[in-house]
Amino acid sequence: MTHVLRQSLLRVEVAFMLTPWPVMAFLFLALSWAYTSRATTIFVASSLAFLAVFELWQIAMQTMALVVVATAICVFVGLPVGIWMAKNKVARWITEPILDVMQTIPSLSYLVPAVAFFGISQPPAVLATVVFAIPPMVKLTALGIRQVPESTKEAALAFGASERQLLRKVELPMAIPSIMAGLNQTIMLALSMATISAFIGAAGLGALVTESLGDAQAGKGLLAGIAIALVAMMIDRILRGIRASFSRI
Repeated sequence: MTHVLRQSLLRVEVAFMLTPWPVMAFLFLALSWAYTSRATTIFVASSLAFLAVFELWQIAMQTMALVVVATAICVFVGLPVGIWMAKNKVARWITEPILDVMQTIPSLSYLVPAVAFFGISQPPAVLATVVFAIPPMVKLTALGIRQVPESTKEAALAFGASERQLLRKVELPMAIPSIMAGLNQTIMLALSMATISAFIGAAGLGALVTESLGDAQAGKGLLAGIAIALVAMMIDRILRGIRASFSRI
């Protein structure tokens, strides 16, 4: 498991860090222009300029790589579990208390079992991030599917849809706004945990904050903190615009 996580994270890091920064910046700006307002696009451009001017781009891409890998695992695991919760009352009865406990435990507490089982390196940081960030994906997926009107499902079944077709062509499309909200929350939690995971070896902006704390370099720590906040706000605004576009469909 450690080898798979390390290789996945390494490949995503290489893809992000070797891609020229104008290409990545253009991708962020294109998404912002397509799904958000002009003011948000200007904010995204200013945030990207901040990362470039203070030479934080490469470090920010390391943080983004960890967030992308952790979010991908959260979606891969959380989406099926959320569907299972929505379809099975026993599964919901068992899973909901577990998710509530996972959301209640302080974030730093997740680092202890990760270090105990996997040591200090990037893979345990990814695992701790996944465990901390997955509950919203599971809960909001289940909520979105349960909120599909019964009349709509009955009409689909009356026209001969099977259970699989009902899920794929009716329930999941109508639950997309809720699923996108869960994805948004998962990414935000993954970004916050990726910063804290610097204490157990995660690279990126969190490591810069930890290093500045150890060396008492307030300026460096402040720049890294502002960069983390700007990255989080950029992702949140873009995902919020994408979610709003799905809600209008």
